[in-house]
Amino acid sequence: MKKTLLVLLSLSASFLALSQTTDTKSKIDLSNRAADHFMIQYGADSWTNRPDSVRTGGFSRHFNIYFMLDKPFKTNPKYSIAYGIGIGSSNMFFKNTNVDINANTAKLPFTNVDSANHFSKYKVTNIYAEIPVELRYFSDPANPGKSWKAALGIKVGTLLKTYSKGKNLVTKSGASVYGTSYIEKESSKRFFNGTMLALTGRVGYGIFSIDAGYQFNGVLKDGVGASMNKFSLGVTISGL
Repeated sequence: MKKTLLVLLSLSASFLALSQTTDTKSKIDLSNRAADHFMIQYGADSWTNRPDSVRTGGFSRHFNIYFMLDKPFKTNPKYSIAYGIGIGSSNMFFKNTNVDINANTAKLPFTNVDSANHFSKYKVTNIYAEIPVELRYFSDPANPGKSWKAALGIKVGTLLKTYSKGKNLVTKSGASVYGTSYIEKESSKRFFNGTMLALTGRVGYGIFSIDAGYQFNGVLKDGVGASMNKFSLGVTISGL
């Protein structure tokens, strides 16, 4: 997955290099190009360097939405700086594993429940307030809807909420205990890093792009569990 991020970043760098041409001296009319827009992201998440006790399963995923401002470079409008604010969420699903985020212990317990009652669906969700910043490149900056584009960036987030959610408690043989609609939630942030720092990259055409992100500080606080980082791969929908 890290290789995928490196490929995206390399492609982005290649696009940026292509902008070093003589046509940057010509006038490009950006009067019809929006200065602000929404950016929506959806895709898959994983925690890298997981020990055997952290048994993720199912489609772990993220959903992010940002309001962005875009500022083209006056010297070369193929480049721009964009920054904004928004909400990011990461949903990590686990297979027959209980994550006791309210545990009164020094370390966050990941408990194997193969031979005990467990939830058929179980996840831990982190919700962040985020500030993304991107350096962007457009092959046709006057017509972003018909332009190849690339971006390199960074995201800074602060953790707003962490909760676990289990649905449909079943026995070890798979029989439902309380019915398939039964849900149990717990909420606590104390084991998770309150600050999220991530490198981002994306490449695309028109309003669609493939994006990747790598949280380079740990998902968990130091000393409470394994040193794991979050990797994301997904699709971005954005006017710019």
